[in-house]
Amino acid sequence: MTVTATIQKPRRKRPKKTGQAKPKVSPILVHWRFGVVLGAVIFVFAGLAVRAAYIQVIEPDVLIKHGDNRTIRVRDNANYRGLITDRHGQQLAVSVPAQAIYADPKIVHSNNALIDKRRWRALAEVLEQDVKKLTARVSNPKRRFVYLQRQVTPAMAEFVENLNIPGVYLRDESKRYYPSGEVSAHVVGFTDVDDKGLEGLERLYNQYLTGTPDKRRIRRDAEGRQIEIIEQKKGKAAENLQLTIDQRIQALAYREIKEATLLYKAASASVVVVDVHSGEVLAMANTPSYNPNNRSTVASHKVRNRAITDAFEPGSSVKPLAVLAALEFGSVQKDSIVDTSPGWMYLGGSRVSDPRNYGKLSLTEIIKRSSNMGTSKLALGIPKEFLMDVYFNMGLMSDTGLNMVGESSGIFHERTRWSQHEISTLSFGYSIAVTSAQLARMYATIANGGMQYPLSIVKDIAPKEAPVRVISEENAFAILEMMESVTQDGGSGKKASVPGYRIAGKTGTSQKAVAGGYGEEYVNIFAGIAPVSNPQIAVVVLINEPAGDLYHAGDTAAPVFSSVVSGTLHMLNVPPDAIAVSHTVERKLHASR
Repeated sequence: MTVTATIQKPRRKRPKKTGQAKPKVSPILVHWRFGVVLGAVIFVFAGLAVRAAYIQVIEPDVLIKHGDNRTIRVRDNANYRGLITDRHGQQLAVSVPAQAIYADPKIVHSNNALIDKRRWRALAEVLEQDVKKLTARVSNPKRRFVYLQRQVTPAMAEFVENLNIPGVYLRDESKRYYPSGEVSAHVVGFTDVDDKGLEGLERLYNQYLTGTPDKRRIRRDAEGRQIEIIEQKKGKAAENLQLTIDQRIQALAYREIKEATLLYKAASASVVVVDVHSGEVLAMANTPSYNPNNRSTVASHKVRNRAITDAFEPGSSVKPLAVLAALEFGSVQKDSIVDTSPGWMYLGGSRVSDPRNYGKLSLTEIIKRSSNMGTSKLALGIPKEFLMDVYFNMGLMSDTGLNMVGESSGIFHERTRWSQHEISTLSFGYSIAVTSAQLARMYATIANGGMQYPLSIVKDIAPKEAPVRVISEENAFAILEMMESVTQDGGSGKKASVPGYRIAGKTGTSQKAVAGGYGEEYVNIFAGIAPVSNPQIAVVVLINEPAGDLYHAGDTAAPVFSSVVSGTLHMLNVPPDAIAVSHTVERKLHASR
């Protein structure tokens, strides 16, 4: 029998009716939840109001700064580096307009510009760069500026502009150009890509040549357009630099030593030409040189200005100083005779000798024959201190006054005690090392009658120093006439003579010092003055390590000296002073016909 359970729902009990009316309850106007929300909103707005008041009233500068960062820009007007010119105004260094290619990696990535591989390959080809390395430079989207190439040609700039790659732009800059190229490279020097001087006068006078650009503070709108000029500030114009160099003489001097370097297979060569009446350098050239307009393949050893940096033992080119010191001290007279027999002597166990026994020699013959015995006896005949003073006063132990980058003051080891052999070797150009510029200053002092000027290579920058008398005029001109015999028949520098002019000078052939003594390499020097009757220029030619069959200064440096002096005197319109009277009469007769 099946039992079916019936589940019944419990019945709700109805309230019992009491017979009374239900009381009315007043509704609550502000529920507690609403109060919480309202309080939070009021708190937030109060906080915002306080923050706004703090930013705008108490500390408004921060907000102003952020706003200015977005709208205010500083613009610089183009300001080119000053010119460098020679004494006649010919340009040796000039700044020309150029453009740089740069990228904004953030814009490159925001525009997905790297997707267009074809344009980036074209850009890499024109810049001669690897496309992977080029795109890697703009791979960081957080960067806002990166240079791709500096100082590009106008054709390259136009090509890049036509590529129209988003985030790749052009900006104006300047590029330094040197019209004289390798001819004046060691004097002028060069700048880096940011127009900062690195070598030569470009470095020495970097601040003088660099100006301050005009500045404008502007406000721009959201489109980048200028809408207001807030402030303008005038900059300082760059100064131009005028040198004492005569570019005509500079080109001549460089051509001659370059040919000599090749002809004699020399390691290097230098030439210095000085105006004896002012100390101004008319030419200073060296080989090997370099092209400052293309320094990509320049070796470091080509950059230095050897005429002022490299010091060599001058050899016989300073022998006139021994004669001059003896004249100044009064131990000999201009017509004195010195006995050099038997042509050799031992001093402290070391031998000093001439190529042969010259016997009795006058002071002129000592210089003409370049007698080691003669100069040694003259030097040993005067106090050591007096001899040193003469060398110092003639500028062989001090700076020349050029103050150029890397200039050497020579090498001279002052000793408390000097042996006779050391004094002897000093008299014929050993135990001391000097630069070509120092030697040129010494000869300019002799040519100027004993009045010494500091050398200068820049005009009108600093006031000129007054010349100082270091030797008597009488003895200076006496030495000058004695040195004229060197370029005459029988002299060691006959090849230095110049037709039509009286030339004075001295050869110097010295062995180069090596560890423990002297090696087999030579330095050839010819230093001289022209013209003798009215000195105008002093010239020093140095040929370093000639490797051919000719290794004496009379065969290498003397011919170069002759060519440089001949051209220089013609350029300066210096009249000949060695034309025979008969030739003059013949010319007048021909002219009258």
